[in-house]
Amino acid sequence: MSARVLFVDDEPNVLDGIRRQLRNRLNVETANGAAAGLALIESKGPYAVVVSDMRMPEMNGARFLARVNEIAPDTVRMVLSGQADIDSTVAAVNEGHIFRFLLKPCDTDKLIQSINSGIDQYNLINAERHLLENTLNTTVKMLVEVLGLINPAAQQRASQIEKYAEAAGAALKLPGAWKYRLASMLSQVGCITLPAETLAKVYGGQPMSEEEARLYESHPEVAGKLLGQIPRLEDVAGMVAGQLRAPDQDLGVGDLASKNPQQLGAAILWTAVCFDQLVNQGSSAQAAAQQIRELVPHLPPVITEAMAHAPVAAGGRRESRSVSLNDLTVGMVLEEDVMVAKGIHLVPKGVEITDSLLGRLRTIAGGVRVAEPIRVSVLVQE
Repeated sequence: MSARVLFVDDEPNVLDGIRRQLRNRLNVETANGAAAGLALIESKGPYAVVVSDMRMPEMNGARFLARVNEIAPDTVRMVLSGQADIDSTVAAVNEGHIFRFLLKPCDTDKLIQSINSGIDQYNLINAERHLLENTLNTTVKMLVEVLGLINPAAQQRASQIEKYAEAAGAALKLPGAWKYRLASMLSQVGCITLPAETLAKVYGGQPMSEEEARLYESHPEVAGKLLGQIPRLEDVAGMVAGQLRAPDQDLGVGDLASKNPQQLGAAILWTAVCFDQLVNQGSSAQAAAQQIRELVPHLPPVITEAMAHAPVAAGGRRESRSVSLNDLTVGMVLEEDVMVAKGIHLVPKGVEITDSLLGRLRTIAGGVRVAEPIRVSVLVQE
């Protein structure tokens, strides 16, 4: 009885009959018309199942369920209608992505059975989300923390790339947004074995030897192979593996949402990597966006514009400070190496303080004395 079901119809008598028909059998709520139904979903949702009539004056069932799909995509959508023509059925299926199409009058047992099947489907969807949010996110968090422990500079760059990619993803409103987010978080995992000197040259735009360039250019493939072994991360692996390849010409043709996720995700990562590199080398956000557009004219402008307006690109004045270990906070950037009092290097300068790095330093400080004060820069918004 805990799963809630919403019936939407423009005839109060029909809703009264449904309440009587399903009393003490299901946890039923009703809404008189599409507008009232949407208001209930937005204020009291989510519902496990929404059952709608087809013929309603202000908005038909197909359009109503399409809106439900937008605002509550996990909710299972069904039609209970006296209208059974082919056009309305096709519209409901295509626009509302319905789970069942039932005809009035509907036998009570059949109606309950259909709704219970919808509730089972809703529970399955949420079980899969639980898997994604817990199992996958925990795995990703562990990989990112390992990267931060072994190669803080690579983790810092991944953090910057994530912010640019997140801005682009929000602007594009892509389905499966979690894949793009995880790809940006894991984009630098392949750098875990690269020498710090090589990464310093890459991030600083300094010349590299052929061997160093070859090692760096191999990191996306290394990460792609690693991530491809994790179930449900196949698309993420493809995005990460393609991050150093310039976007294909056909990316600028057609609807972006219809593109292969691996192709589009790799293009977003490529742009974020370029953007981060240009900004780190002194370009303004708008100048970086313009340089990338000139380099790849077919790249959809919405991607570079979103990155140009990302908080990380907006910048601000950075102020130097000397702080104690206890006063270190997330977002500060080290202006000098963090060292143990005996002269052992812990974290190189230029690294941004993250949650995992802060925890690591405080754990180390419990056993040995970290040299203080620590020179950092802090972003001051103007």
